[in-house]
This record gives sequence, C-alpha cells and structure tokens, in this order.
Amino acid sequence: MTVVVRVLLGVIGAAAVVASLDSAVRSTVLPRASRSRIAMAVSGATRGLFRLLVWRSTSYRTRDRVMALYGPVVLLSLLASWLLLVLLGFTCIYLAEGVRGGARAAELSGSSAFTLGTTAPRGLTSGVLTYSEAGIGLLLLTLLVTYLPSIYAAFSRREVGVNLLRARAGDPPQATTLLKRYWFIDDAEARLGELWRSWEAWFADVEETHTTFLALNYFRSPQPAESWITAAGVLLDSAALWVSAVEHRPDPSAQLCMRTGFLALRRIATSLGLDCDDDPRPTDPISIGRDEWERAVDELAAAGIPVVGNRDLAWRAWSGWRVNYDLVLLEIARRVEAPVAPWTSDRSPMRAMRADATSRRARRRSG
Repeated sequence: MTVVVRVLLGVIGAAAVVASLDSAVRSTVLPRASRSRIAMAVSGATRGLFRLLVWRSTSYRTRDRVMALYGPVVLLSLLASWLLLVLLGFTCIYLAEGVRGGARAAELSGSSAFTLGTTAPRGLTSGVLTYSEAGIGLLLLTLLVTYLPSIYAAFSRREVGVNLLRARAGDPPQATTLLKRYWFIDDAEARLGELWRSWEAWFADVEETHTTFLALNYFRSPQPAESWITAAGVLLDSAALWVSAVEHRPDPSAQLCMRTGFLALRRIATSLGLDCDDDPRPTDPISIGRDEWERAVDELAAAGIPVVGNRDLAWRAWSGWRVNYDLVLLEIARRVEAPVAPWTSDRSPMRAMRADATSRRARRRSG
C-alpha cells in the first residue's frame, strides 16, 4: 500500500469519525436547534421506509399504529449510523496505520468499538487507536442513554396539554367547541385568559424541545385521535376567533399566545427543513374559506356568545391572524401524519400558496 493511499485512508477515516461525533453532539448535547446532515438523512430515509409500509392502508388506525414506531426507530437508527461511521472510519484508520487486510482491520475496529476485546492490537499506535475507539463507542451509547430521559420528559409535558384539551375542545378538537364550553362556565373571560397564558408557556416549551430534539416531532400521542400539532392548531384558531369575532373585554394574553404559537411553529418547521414564510401579508390567501369561517361564527352566535356585528372587519382580522400560521401548520401536520382535525389536518397545503410564498420571498431578496 503506497503512502498516498495510506494518507487518503487516514483522512477518510478521521473525517467519518469526526462526522459521527459532530452529528451526535448536535443531536443530543447542543442546547439549540442545529441541523445535522446525518440525522436529517437518517430521518428522511426512515420516513420513506415507513410511508412505503403504510401507503396502501386506508385505515387511519393501522397507519397510526405503524407510524407510532417511527420516532423510536429514528433514534435507534441514529445510534446505528453513528456507530457504523465510527466502525468504518477506524477500519480505514487501521489500514492507514499498517494493519494488513480489510477483514483484520474491520475485526479490530468492531472489537474496539463494542469493547469486546476479541482482537488484540499490535504495537503502541494500534493500542492507542483501539482505546480511543472504545471510548468513542461508549460515549455514543452514553449520549443516547442520557438523551432518552430528556426526550420522554419533554414528551410527557407536551402530552399533558394535549390530554387536557380533549375535555375542552372535543374529539376531534375544534375551536368553536372550546369557546362554547368555556362560555358556559362562570367568569369565562378570566378562565380563557388563564388558558391563553398556560398555552403560551406550552408553545414556548414545545418550541425549545422540538427544535432541539427533532425526533420528538414524530413521537405520536398515546391516543390515535390526538396530536400535538392539531392541539396547537385548535388553540391558535380559538384565540384568533376570540380576538376577532367575539365581543369581550380587552385581553392581550390571547394575542401573546398566538404570537408565541406561530413563532414556535415557524421555528419547528425550519428545523424540519420545511418551507415557511416569515413575513406573510395580512391579505395573503389562507386555506380556510370565508364560508367555513361564517359557519363557525354562526355556531358561536347560536350558543349565545356575543359576536361582533361587522363580519367583514372580523373576517379580515381573523384571516390576518391565521395567515401567520396557516401554511406552516398544515405543512407540519402533513409531515407528522397527524389525525384528521378541522382546519388543521383535514386539508392539504395548497400548491398555489406555496408558490405565492416562494415568489414573495424571491421578490424581497431581489428588492
């Protein structure tokens, strides 16, 4: 083996090991949203495999049962990809160091990574390399083990809000159902204020955890009909209806909840590699038609809730709020295979809306 080939093998092997460690640190240790190409590739390949498994199924419960395994499988696949890169990287490094034969180098790499000790190194350099690989292998396993409690703690906090929403917004959840049930309770305005504030904190927590732990976006709720993204959509729609279409005392907590919510969804979508417009105009098209909105307002009025008299002004206000999260809400719901819920996952993102958003961003860049 020539010197050039050995150097090339050493560089390739070191790059593979560094890439594995970089992906592991970005995915488990770094306390901020940081996209790892390895993690994104593993997630995309696994998602493609799962969609192949369910593409013929017409039963949502069957699809949900299969897709419930997606999040955990992604985590295990990530660990496997990190270990595989380390194994291949150190195999190349052992060959560059002078170990004869690919089979011998691979055997030494596997023995070191899994701390089996079945193959003894020869020489000081090989010994140092085997100890280094064993340490890296243990580090990757330790990172995943310590990573899991953080993920499941965040999952538990998220699902508490989702479960509480079922009693308030129905099954499937609807914005009109939530507002009607609160209206029939004494001091509804004060209780709704508490709801907006608690969900503002929920959105902030979901943004932090779901951008740091990307696999958490795909962890499905224990109940097939529930989902964190449909819950988010119902809360945002409820707050938007409350602010725009219902007569009540001024309360900024609903507006703050909506702003926290749509900013959280945008950042989650960006972390997932989805396209979203960070600066939509109030007049941009949305996926909810005026007739759907009118029926919702009529339903509120029939329940005795005082709605505003100027419907045109109310519609412009409501659509002005909805446009901030409309497309990104639908895109995330599509990506995570959310159960059907009104105004969230019962419709697909419109291609015209995506094209319009893309052209607007292009015009802003050129301007």
